Amino acid sequence: MKLISPRLIFRLSLLLTMTVACLAGARGGAGQTQPSPPAAGSRNVTRTADGPAEGAAREARVKIGPGDLIEVNVFDEPQLTQVVRLNDLGDGTLNLIGSLHLAGLTTDQARVLIAGKLREGNYLLSPQVSVLIREYSTQGVSVLGEVKNPGVYGVVGGQHLLDVLAAAGGTTPQAGGEITIQRSADGSSLTVPLSKDPHQSLSSNVQLYPGDKVIVPRAALVYVLGDVGRPGGFVMENDGRITLLQALAMAGGTTHTSSMNGSRLLRKGPAGYMDIHVELNKMLKGLEGDVQLQAGDILYIPGSAMKSAFARAVPAVLAATSGAAGAAVYRVTF
Repeated sequence: MKLISPRLIFRLSLLLTMTVACLAGARGGAGQTQPSPPAAGSRNVTRTADGPAEGAAREARVKIGPGDLIEVNVFDEPQLTQVVRLNDLGDGTLNLIGSLHLAGLTTDQARVLIAGKLREGNYLLSPQVSVLIREYSTQGVSVLGEVKNPGVYGVVGGQHLLDVLAAAGGTTPQAGGEITIQRSADGSSLTVPLSKDPHQSLSSNVQLYPGDKVIVPRAALVYVLGDVGRPGGFVMENDGRITLLQALAMAGGTTHTSSMNGSRLLRKGPAGYMDIHVELNKMLKGLEGDVQLQAGDILYIPGSAMKSAFARAVPAVLAATSGAAGAAVYRVTF
């Protein structure tokens, strides 16, 4: 018998190792699923609010209350599936089980309790129970702030932010650009942008749960005072952004007696208000850039004493001139 040389054994083992590695890589590539390309016209949407997992966990922490409408499902047992309205004491009557106190429990706790009762009564060996709150009766969502009808609104089914705002009559013109939601389950807060863009509003339409508080704050204001057409405070509507010329336009613009060179911008800083000189005349002519205003800024445009005196003198001169024109003319003869 001819012996195989060690060099040949080494080559065969190396070839076998490479073959096994190639086969393993082929199997792994076949088992992986490649991500499908996005469909035409579709966009990647990033949710800044609760994701599906977080929303499900939060919903599991919501407790059942008296008067709530719950749905009980038992797998493969349609006769035990029913919709139950709890009474004022928080009790509900279930098939085969009878009266059962469910108020104060989460849906998971109620599911475990009902499954235990079915096992204890020897009705089912291993019941698979699910509990869903279809309507919240006693726990609502509080809507506060700049809405037309503040109050507490019931959460029926899966209510979202836009649904509750619509029930409250919508926001007022003084509403700010962000809404704060305080969760009742864990006390956390969530800030949601309030935009006039339909796509952004739909992406911010988060789900609400019983006991949540929706706070719509008042928008920030800027003030235009002095010799302008309509002095006062004006809402920073454009997502909290407004320029000096935009605020001046909202105030009705300057008058014919305004002092352009004497305009001032008062801005509150850490050490108090700062007096900033404004080249309003150059801004109106396009020789200087517009200024972005901040919340609480005060634009003061004084009146010109010379222009005011001239404005008072002109009507008097015109009145005297018209009176002289209408007077009788006499000729004196000697």
